[in-house]
Amino acid sequence: MIKLTRLNGEAFYLNPALIETVKESPDTTMRLTTDKTLIVKEKPTEIVKRIVAYNRNIFLEKVRTS
Repeated sequence: MIKLTRLNGEAFYLNPALIETVKESPDTTMRLTTDKTLIVKEKPTEIVKRIVAYNRNIFLEKVRTS
């Protein structure tokens, strides 16, 4: 899960596998595979960095347990 922040400052965690698209116009809007739309404070580049870190951690955990 990655930590994100709603525009009202509320933090929440999201499974990045649910993210279908991310765009900035001017707020960052994410469309999920569930057809839900979320608007967050983070910039798209930051979201991508968090997704990469999340996936890297999963991969490293699999390597350690193999």
